[in-house]
Amino acid sequence: MDGTILVADDDRTIRTVLTQALTRAGCKVHATSSLVTLMRWVEEGKGDLVISDVIMPDGNGLDQLPKISALRPGLPVIVISAQNTIMTAIQATEAEAYDYLPKPFDLPDLMKRAGRALDVKRRAPSANAPKSPEKTASDLPLVGRTPAMQSLYQLIARVMNADLPVLITGESGTGKSLIARTIHDLSDRRTLPFVVATAQDLETMEGPATLISRTRNGTLLFDEVADLPEEAQARIVRMLDSFGDSGPRVMATSQADLAARLEKGQFRQDLFYRLSGVALNVPSLRERVEDIRPLTDHFAAKAERDGLPVRTFSPEAMDLIRAYSWPGNVRQLENTIRRLALTGGEDTVSRSQIELVLGNQPAIEPLTGSDDDKLSASIAKHLRRYFDLHGGQLPPPGLYQRILREVETPLIGIALDATGGNQAKCADLLGINRNTLRKKITDLDIRVTRRRKLM
Repeated sequence: MDGTILVADDDRTIRTVLTQALTRAGCKVHATSSLVTLMRWVEEGKGDLVISDVIMPDGNGLDQLPKISALRPGLPVIVISAQNTIMTAIQATEAEAYDYLPKPFDLPDLMKRAGRALDVKRRAPSANAPKSPEKTASDLPLVGRTPAMQSLYQLIARVMNADLPVLITGESGTGKSLIARTIHDLSDRRTLPFVVATAQDLETMEGPATLISRTRNGTLLFDEVADLPEEAQARIVRMLDSFGDSGPRVMATSQADLAARLEKGQFRQDLFYRLSGVALNVPSLRERVEDIRPLTDHFAAKAERDGLPVRTFSPEAMDLIRAYSWPGNVRQLENTIRRLALTGGEDTVSRSQIELVLGNQPAIEPLTGSDDDKLSASIAKHLRRYFDLHGGQLPPPGLYQRILREVETPLIGIALDATGGNQAKCADLLGINRNTLRKKITDLDIRVTRRRKLM
């Protein structure tokens, strides 16, 4: 990798790390904590790539992107920001930044993106770039800094003004309808109606015409489209075919696996292909554990604005909140935080209060996908979550043996129970040597109860 890179960030540590890494990669680096200095370098023709923070002591990095494009068309800019909201991603995309990365960023990932930026010629800026929506980041309830959410933000930014249909999938409570509404509110159709179609709207032949009339050229959302009956699905197909080159923007949400429904003949194939122009998958809360803390703070602040008492969370309470499986996802988390704000007696929420509230709620993870999900898929989910709980750090050494022990203990215990404690039968069932089974029973401290098995 070669070229001259301009780095602008008010954090000295970040400037030092980037300078060292990029220099080792073969680049020349000019680093500054001032946007004024950065813009002077750009005007002087220096640099083949800009890496810039957003919030700087002398201005906003995003505001400089149009000026950089005007002064140096084709000069790529990678935006890095601790303002990890959907608006930051959208503003960076609309200002035609080459790429956007939230802080804290992965250095090898940034290096790869920088290498690609140096290799790819920037396209000329569009003269008709849409203006940024009049909406502040604090108004937006989508919160998250994990890679999964940042990727979702960037995809939303790309599709918000496209005419393609959008299919939003994810578990219950992840915020699918919220994302559909956000896409509408940030799009150039935001002054037009946003209409959610219900099953009742599609019960009669006149229903689709009424929906089109209500929506005009705004956005029409089919919420949980997989739950609609066959007749309603057929009416949607005919309605979409009648639009031609004009009509409302169409979006749909589904927590069901539509591919599995297709295979079982429970969902129309023609409707599936008409709705899935762009597919957005909203990750579950278990898949973005690092977002639980900022979401908790967000909901606690929201409860305070609604007049509820101010609550903070002890480290022990926060650990328990992060470790919970949240089958109801973000919606369940919000309801839990509001309940704690309303009923908690102390300013600081303790672990025992969390245990009391969560003890009355289901702790099991929801079943997703088809009934034929493999054991390996379930194990993979738990392993991903285990890694996520370490906050970007590696787990302690010896992981392989710990995981084997976690799997072997219930496997052998259940097999012994099924064979009535008969170790010879159990060894045969498991397909291992009897002496091996005895050793594992001892090593794993498994209690064996010999009894007559009635089966």
